[in-house]
Formats: sequence, C-alpha cells, structure tokens
Amino acid sequence: MTPKDFFAFAEKNGAKMVDLKFTDIFGTWQHCSYPISTWDEGTFEDGVGFDGSSIRGWQTIDSSDMLAVPDPATVKLDPFFKQPTVSVLADIVDPITKEDYNKDP
Repeated sequence: MTPKDFFAFAEKNGAKMVDLKFTDIFGTWQHCSYPISTWDEGTFEDGVGFDGSSIRGWQTIDSSDMLAVPDPATVKLDPFFKQPTVSVLADIVDPITKEDYNKDP
C-alpha cells in the first residue's frame, strides 16, 4: 500500500484517527494515536517524533528524540476503537542519522 492508498483506505472506512504502533525491546506494544488530519504523505518518509526516554530501556532524557516511521504495508482498520481508527506499524529511527534504531526489534 502506498501512502496515497493509505489515505484512500482511511477515507473509505471513515477513519478519523491513526494508531501508530511498535514494540520495545521487551516485546511490549507501544502506541500513539493521532488525528488523521495531522498526517500527510510526507509522514511516511519523515516519520513522527516522540520521546524515546518514555520507553523503558530506550533513551536517556538528554537524548530522547526519536522518530517512528509508519510502514504503509501494515495498515489495518482497528476493530477495538469506538471511533474508526487505522492501525499502522512503525519502524523506529534516529532523528538525525535516519538509521534504524538498534533497540527496535
């Protein structure tokens, strides 16, 4: 699925939210939800910033910036939210080097 297909899928299903998911080094699911209106096709290249120090065992507070880059191939309609929500898995990368984060399984 391309980013363009992602937005068509979301619109077709009436989704107003995106739930971005990834796992930590312990196998625990982590997630952040965003209004779909805050995303555009560039989000699939640029990623979404988050605080890596809030994830157990990841980053210290002085170097906590991380990026979650959504993988459009993993898009599903999440059946567990009351409001129609698209679920997508993310790869975690360093915000400066854009290299894969070594603690992202």
